[in-house]
Amino acid sequence: MLAIIKYLLKPAVFGLAIALGILFAFPEFRENSKQLLDDYTETPLVSYAQASRRAAPAVVNIYTRSFLQSYVNVDTQLESQGLGSGVIMSKQGFVLTNLHVIANSDQIVIALQDGRVFNADLVGGDVITDLAVLKIEASPDLPVIPQNDQLATQVGDVVLAIGNPYNVGQTITQGIISAAGRSGMSSTGRQDFLQTDAAINRGNSGGALVNTRGELVGINTSAYHLNDAADTYGISFAIPYVLAKKIMQGLIKDGTIVRGYLGLDGQKITPLLASRLKLNETRGVIVSGLDPSGPAGEAGIQANDILVSIAGTDIESIKQAMDIVAETRPGSEIMVRLYRNGELLELPVKITELTLPNRPTSGH
Repeated sequence: MLAIIKYLLKPAVFGLAIALGILFAFPEFRENSKQLLDDYTETPLVSYAQASRRAAPAVVNIYTRSFLQSYVNVDTQLESQGLGSGVIMSKQGFVLTNLHVIANSDQIVIALQDGRVFNADLVGGDVITDLAVLKIEASPDLPVIPQNDQLATQVGDVVLAIGNPYNVGQTITQGIISAAGRSGMSSTGRQDFLQTDAAINRGNSGGALVNTRGELVGINTSAYHLNDAADTYGISFAIPYVLAKKIMQGLIKDGTIVRGYLGLDGQKITPLLASRLKLNETRGVIVSGLDPSGPAGEAGIQANDILVSIAGTDIESIKQAMDIVAETRPGSEIMVRLYRNGELLELPVKITELTLPNRPTSGH
């Protein structure tokens, strides 16, 4: 055994001696080695700490409670109902969250990360976008989420989801924007989402999705579930900042969002669809569904009509058409141009108000 050890040690000692000799003979090697070590230790770490410091204080925990009426006596008591997250949007104390977080609650409590606790008042909510605005006591030192109205979020951008999942305390998860413009994921079918692989769990709803500068990118709303028996991972959704701010301003101003209603559904005309249906037009939207008692039906629009313009704007998608109608004040009359059996028609349509059941969309 001793012989084996000596046999193994000889090359090691010999190699060490050669290395020491080279270092003493060539001092520049020592300097280069030290420089390499210094460069390694001084290389900045990839960190999102600055974004977290800017954004996290403005993300709050939301707790809701409801009154229970006793059948034995007339006394009522408060019972904890749910939890979620919210984002302080202004020094005036306006907080943005999901409508489903505070739906059917009698008391809303907001806890800041610095330990302050406020009772919040509901300013207004919007079922279609699943957004609600709350108001807490204004204070000059309220932390406000950084916002950039020129924000241009792109697929591939790194994002951080900030919230209070399962009430474990404020948590930050990291991911990227996986897709934009996701529609059909909400119960209303009218919502466009940002998709991200940042983890969004129960309690994260209403929290902030921010970029690496700490700027608000969206309001976290839900994770995707294929069915009740199967969980999916890496597919979560947020309401884009531009839309969320627009809805917030409308709710602050009017307490509700009033949208125009046309009463139809449609599909974008693609070259493939045009070929299959033997259509001459390759632009516009083909009417695939119609509310007979809605404005479009009463104006004489029919299934399979091809809409090419609404209120003077050329139509490229059903979403664009619905956005134009939604922005039209109910009671207004607009002109709709369409093709029917190759003939160009122009019909006046009187827009009515879109009404939905007063219920929140599902989410986390």
